Amino acid sequence: MLKVHHLGHSQSERIVWLCEELAIPYELVKYTRDPVTRMSPPELKALHPLGAAPLVEVDGMLLAESGAIAEFILARYGHGHLRHESNHPNFAPYLYWFHFANGNLQPALFRSMTVGRCGLAADHPLRAAVRQRLDMVLALIDERLAHNDYLAGAEFTAADIMSVFSLTTMRLFHPVDLAPYPNILAYLQRIGARPAYQRAMSKGDPDLAPMLI
Repeated sequence: MLKVHHLGHSQSERIVWLCEELAIPYELVKYTRDPVTRMSPPELKALHPLGAAPLVEVDGMLLAESGAIAEFILARYGHGHLRHESNHPNFAPYLYWFHFANGNLQPALFRSMTVGRCGLAADHPLRAAVRQRLDMVLALIDERLAHNDYLAGAEFTAADIMSVFSLTTMRLFHPVDLAPYPNILAYLQRIGARPAYQRAMSKGDPDLAPMLI
């Protein structure tokens, strides 16, 4: 059976959610962040040198990195669900938005959070540059969702699973007002109504109210 090592309040919620959407059996092992450093606990570091989360264990193998784990699960257990094959008209958008999550969206938020904690003056040009980049990224997502219910098109896919963490739980660490992006907010309401998302959050992070507004 697939074992999912899940760190609370982290991007490993993606993997719990993916398992719930695919309705595959899995064992959930939960960890909590260090209360002072907010980093992984020693138990996770004993499994992976970086204390990585998510981390999955199957057939004696450990695999880290949420994107790699998602692709592994989809390939082994997905049976064609939640992804588009190469002959699908939305194959390229699916690939783009799947990788946009960790290639642009999450880095833009992380840079904004890091710069915001550095004590730079409000008018420092670096703050403006980082904010401009984040605004561009969010505006691009909002424009995409103005014409599509989900990131890869009309169908919910793993591209959405990869992206939602940065738009919701990540804002626990770095508050971002999504009011200027009404299509993102409408999208998050659609996500929040999914039974598999509700199950995943209640199992993985029962203390967390998903930030869907």
